[in-house]
Amino acid sequence: MSDAVSFRPMTEADMDAVLKIEYAAYSHPWTRGIFLDGLGKYQIWLMFEGSQQVGHGVVQIILDEAHLLNITVKPENQGRGLGLTLLEHLMSRAYDAKARECFLEVRDSNRGAFKLYERYGFNEIGRRRDYYPAVGGREDAVVMACTLVD
Repeated sequence: MSDAVSFRPMTEADMDAVLKIEYAAYSHPWTRGIFLDGLGKYQIWLMFEGSQQVGHGVVQIILDEAHLLNITVKPENQGRGLGLTLLEHLMSRAYDAKARECFLEVRDSNRGAFKLYERYGFNEIGRRRDYYPAVGGREDAVVMACTLVD
């Protein structure tokens, strides 16, 4: 990472830039409607490297639990530690909001994300069969959990 990384909450004005990254990164991206609905319900953070938006993440917080719903780094910026930086920011925000445990689902085929979550401290606690749409059918989700600490 060459430029300083910064974060700010997403607004509706950011929608087109967020969707551009989302659609570049995933075969089954979140839609405009999902993000619009989430603006009033979830913490949605944008990540910048210098002035360039390089990612976004979404976390839902209910009482003392967080659920990581989306973490996305622009494809051309992947592999440089930005995913871990974004994850650390989201988990810090969840902790500050009094969450003490976080859950997530990750595609069984997304080994890079799985390793990122393991590196942070998430552990596999189960599976959701046929949870995700996939090219030619459905794909299992690996359910992971992590205790949040200072």
